Amino acid sequence: MAEALSSLSLWPIGNCQVSALVDERAGFVWGCVPRVDGDPVFCALMNGANGDAGVWRFALVGQVRAVPRYRRNSPILVTRLEAADGSAVDVIDFCPRFEGSGRMYRPVAYARIVRPVAGNPRLRMTLTPMRGHGAAHAERTRGTNHVRYLIGSQPLRLTTDAPVGYVMEGLDFRVEEELHFFLGPDEAFMGNVAQSVRAMEEATERYWRSWVRGLATPMDWQDAVIRAAITLKLCQHEETGAIVAALTTSIPEAPNSERNWDYRYCWIRDAYYTVQALNRLGALDVLEKYLAYLRNIVDRAAGGQIQPLYSVMGVAELDEGIAEHLAGYRGMGPVRIGNAAYKQVQHDAYGQIVLPTAQGFFDQRLFRLADERDFESLESVGEVAWAMHDQPDAGLWEFRTRQLVHTYSAVMSWAACDRLANVAARIGRPDREAFWNGRAAHIRETIEREAWNEEAGHYGAAFGHAHLDASLLQMVELRYIRVDNPRFQATFTAIERALRRGEHMLRYDAEDDFGLPETAFNVCTFWLIEALHLCGRGEEARDLFEKMLAHRTPSGLLSEDLDFESGELWGNFPQTYSLVGIIHCAGLLSRGWDTVR
Repeated sequence: MAEALSSLSLWPIGNCQVSALVDERAGFVWGCVPRVDGDPVFCALMNGANGDAGVWRFALVGQVRAVPRYRRNSPILVTRLEAADGSAVDVIDFCPRFEGSGRMYRPVAYARIVRPVAGNPRLRMTLTPMRGHGAAHAERTRGTNHVRYLIGSQPLRLTTDAPVGYVMEGLDFRVEEELHFFLGPDEAFMGNVAQSVRAMEEATERYWRSWVRGLATPMDWQDAVIRAAITLKLCQHEETGAIVAALTTSIPEAPNSERNWDYRYCWIRDAYYTVQALNRLGALDVLEKYLAYLRNIVDRAAGGQIQPLYSVMGVAELDEGIAEHLAGYRGMGPVRIGNAAYKQVQHDAYGQIVLPTAQGFFDQRLFRLADERDFESLESVGEVAWAMHDQPDAGLWEFRTRQLVHTYSAVMSWAACDRLANVAARIGRPDREAFWNGRAAHIRETIEREAWNEEAGHYGAAFGHAHLDASLLQMVELRYIRVDNPRFQATFTAIERALRRGEHMLRYDAEDDFGLPETAFNVCTFWLIEALHLCGRGEEARDLFEKMLAHRTPSGLLSEDLDFESGELWGNFPQTYSLVGIIHCAGLLSRGWDTVR
């Protein structure tokens, strides 16, 4: 069992309140309550060889095969379990999400249905939720048709029409009719559990298909784009609008590297790229909620420094510790809870607040258009971007032991001032337009003077340095420079020569706090694909994009990193950066819809 768990072949389900990662054998192996950064009640993914602790699994007696698949255009997972005698069941997994009574119903709950398909299947269920980050099994008590699990301040109740005694004792039993399971708040379940769960299944599928129907997808690679978009939406904590970088913590970037980080928080940078990608598809609901989250962040900062990341509730302090009772992915600890990067100085965050917020002044589709008061608040962010554009920081790669004036951060500060000028023009403030244009011009002069390395003949990753990193490819995307500018062309050539490893791209090739990088960073490979396309190497870009898509898990997703020799995925999963790359590249490379007329 431990061997089966040590894989990123995982299938996320969720409802923008809670989520779970389901393995290929219908086992919940990762899931936190009451939200994504909570206590992992399902933690088998991080339990090393102790794979039966922190799991919710169905299995047939004599099981020989399990085949998971998503229902079309939804995160509803159906896993067909087959036994040697020909018997089979379908396990249907989802987190309820649908509109009702004038609000979105998205409880802290998981629903599962077992449908007999063939023969006389005998089923065994294992449900062993943990508490205290893997410290102990949740205590349980039995009711007439339910089991209650005591998990800290968030007790859960399993309501079911399956035989409760068999369920509690882990005994196998014959499945003669459809069975229903609802693991949710410790409240009495109102109504018939079978009818209610089936109704939830139908309403949840209807919601997701309707949401996908509103996406403006490219013609080519639609399935890949739709799956990426659904999963990005699952990474939003809808209550506040925050978007997490990934649903997991501490899956190492490379084997035994100790590059194990908790990504269940909202990085201003990652969230910017996420809403940018979903905007391209017309998914404005995610942007609107995220803008509300940003407004709260800016209000609390009161004109001061913006952190690179916050909790999904906007909490600033994310003290980093170790979950001592969890062995880690494949036993490769530590498992970290919290992230000390919140203490870092990363000046690109100011631009990544201004850029998505600026859309609120232009986009007539939004329910709430930004106004003069929002502009004044946004100017306070711009003032800090201006003040910090030539100051050292940890950079977007979050170096923990050194600081430099990173070119990417400076370009983001330029972008903040440039977009503020655009907003000022939009709301009829020519004085402020001239003011911010002047500051943008000054930052540009500084970048050209300090980041361009005459001796090396390319932009450097930091002022006064010749070393490179892949973020320099974003200078075109940020509209700082045209792709045909000789300086960009020279920089792209240098980056490709230094950082490309066959079909993949490193973030950088210099030693960092943990030594030399051992894996490629997937979003950087997508940045390479974008640059190839923009530089006229379209066939090469399409070929490389197809090869990246081939590295996706069977669920159609990617993690953060990839071993450029073996092709194995590493790093937290599913990684929003990587899914953004799928959406952006598909949009760039796809044929137009007019080609099918």
